[in-house]
Amino acid sequence: MRFFVVLLCAPLMTAFSQTAPAWVAKSNQNAQLLIDIESRYAPEGAAANGVPGLDDQISIPGPETREHALADYGAAKKELQSRLASESDPLVKQDLQILIHAADLDIREYEASYRITLPYSSPAATIYGGISGLLDDQVAAERHPAALVRLRKYTGLEPGYTPFTERAEQWYREREKTPGLIGPPKERVEKDLEKTETYLTGIGLLLEKYKLSGYQDGLAKLKEQLTSYDEFVRKEVLPRARTDFRMPPELYKLALEGYGIDYSPEQLASLAHTGFSQIQGDMQKLATKIAQERHLPSSNYRDVVRALKKDQLAPDQVMPRYRQTLADIETILRREHLITLPERPAIVRLATAAETAQQPAPHMRPPPLINNHGERGQFVLPMGTIGGHGQALKYDDFTFAAASWTLTAHEARPGHELQFDAMVERGVSLARALFAFNSTNVEGWGLYSEWFMLPYMPEDGQLISLQLRLLRAARAFIDPELQSGKITPAQAMKILENDVVCSEAFSTEEVDRFTVNAPGQAGSYFDGFTRLLALRNDAEKALGSKFNVQRFHDFILSEGLLPPNLLRKAVMEDFVGHTN
Repeated sequence: MRFFVVLLCAPLMTAFSQTAPAWVAKSNQNAQLLIDIESRYAPEGAAANGVPGLDDQISIPGPETREHALADYGAAKKELQSRLASESDPLVKQDLQILIHAADLDIREYEASYRITLPYSSPAATIYGGISGLLDDQVAAERHPAALVRLRKYTGLEPGYTPFTERAEQWYREREKTPGLIGPPKERVEKDLEKTETYLTGIGLLLEKYKLSGYQDGLAKLKEQLTSYDEFVRKEVLPRARTDFRMPPELYKLALEGYGIDYSPEQLASLAHTGFSQIQGDMQKLATKIAQERHLPSSNYRDVVRALKKDQLAPDQVMPRYRQTLADIETILRREHLITLPERPAIVRLATAAETAQQPAPHMRPPPLINNHGERGQFVLPMGTIGGHGQALKYDDFTFAAASWTLTAHEARPGHELQFDAMVERGVSLARALFAFNSTNVEGWGLYSEWFMLPYMPEDGQLISLQLRLLRAARAFIDPELQSGKITPAQAMKILENDVVCSEAFSTEEVDRFTVNAPGQAGSYFDGFTRLLALRNDAEKALGSKFNVQRFHDFILSEGLLPPNLLRKAVMEDFVGHTN
């Protein structure tokens, strides 16, 4: 489902704004078919995206949910195809194609997963997401009590509800009787078990922070149920867990498609290896210069990056440094006329322990894209992750001044924060905001933002920006080569620690991403970046002296999250065509 693919001022324009063009209003009526389905079967995610009336609703695991969702998606797809056949507006037709693909992909993912895998899940993660989605400083206070209702429903204390963990167990046991189904990767199960207590603590801290009275019984019941579920996992799921983390090829292909990657794994790996070598060469040239200026004993780029990392910020200086870097970047963006900036400030903050367990990499927490009342995206910075046997590992990759430049450019401005908030403020169709949402079009913009900011960074910031670009190239060949068996996790760790110069903590997070957390996703950065860079080059060639970089960037953001092929069509026909 799209909502779970998983990112004050005056009230912002929403995608439902009355000032939206007529074609957007018509397109949104089509999108409502899929929004209604998401709201029925994934209400936590739909509510987080701004769909009203769902704050007290929860998802229900089980075979009947799957069957009903499949039937609803099939009916919606048929209706959308019918509307496409009679639609004359080209923009509405584009959006209908996006919606049809989204419904079709959900159907194929449901069916393939059901045929191949046992229905294992982490209730602790789901429940934490459902509670934390309501308990946030940007969520209106009158919505907070719904978190207690959700807690009661998750635990079965609410009449008519079976405990979430019990339903998850029942579904697993029922499907376990079907021969040939494979269990989840052992590493994933073990890490889920390690995170349970962190999620429980995070839920308790949120309930206390927002002063919700009467939560104690529900929280105690939840702890009891999650403890029992973890025991079930140890006794019944772990013995069926597979030691080979690799996804079945059919599921991996679907994962790549879901993340927006249309290269084959072999094509992507080949392009990434070439890019990796080129970036290493660029890093070495810059590292030699920095080593000479700073009188470092070695000019090897690896040693220069390690030397820069030694200048770690004190814990109370991390956020001040990032906020200052953000201010510096905004000054550059305005001075160089690179992109149009809003007057409101961006939000940058550290992650809580539970947020880190949920997403251990730096990330953007998007604002609601429907019914937005001023909520904004948040750049969230975690400080560590969990290694083997529950060992806490601390990053040194993001907590030094040079690293703040490229991370801020990617996650805040001009990257994801502008990308998401621009959709809210300017108003784009829901098809483009929600159902075209994939890692390739989102992360492509983030990495491209780092690229066009690099010339304005200090030299040490440039080197770290190239280092993180090197990481994105490494991701694009390590992920498919792990899945094909060409390399092992240990070899991947060696590349990340030795050649990319990531910490043990960051390397561990990355290998977890490739193997169990989100196989297929990691290549989307390199894919989206190379396509967007090629598109800019083509636009520049077509326009010559008429090319204006600020207008180009503003146009890209105005189009929402179009897939690369549709974005290219829009740029070449509308941006280039109308400029000429």
